[in-house]
Amino acid sequence: MAEDRMEINARWTGALGFEAENPQGASIRMDSVHAGVAPSPMQLVLMALAGCTGMDVVSILEKKRQPAESIEIHARGTRAENHPRGFTDIELEYVLSGAQLTDEAVARAIELSINKYCSVGGMLAKAANLRTSFRIVSGEKSPNE
Repeated sequence: MAEDRMEINARWTGALGFEAENPQGASIRMDSVHAGVAPSPMQLVLMALAGCTGMDVVSILEKKRQPAESIEIHARGTRAENHPRGFTDIELEYVLSGAQLTDEAVARAIELSINKYCSVGGMLAKAANLRTSFRIVSGEKSPNE
């Protein structure tokens, strides 16, 4: 059963920095985008979206017996000019490699993630236009190499 209630604790670390920790003790720092010391809260939102949809895509492709060898997700968000400056547009580009991957399976996995399974994407889609694209690269190297 999915967790219905979540809790984290955030502690001020000085200036505009905070460190958030979950009950298991895992923590992440965040800071103002201008400080450049740690990700900003809005960058963390994009990171959460990429992680959420990425987990779905990995799982769906494995169930389709088309395992990926590597997946990278490039997330780009455009923010509103006026406060609270939420995202208005988000682009997700998936770069995958895997000998058995087909365009059809990858497209369907992304569609299912964005439209059905990814809770972060479901929340963001209420406020922003979400667009996706993908490409499958050949070889066993990471798409970054």
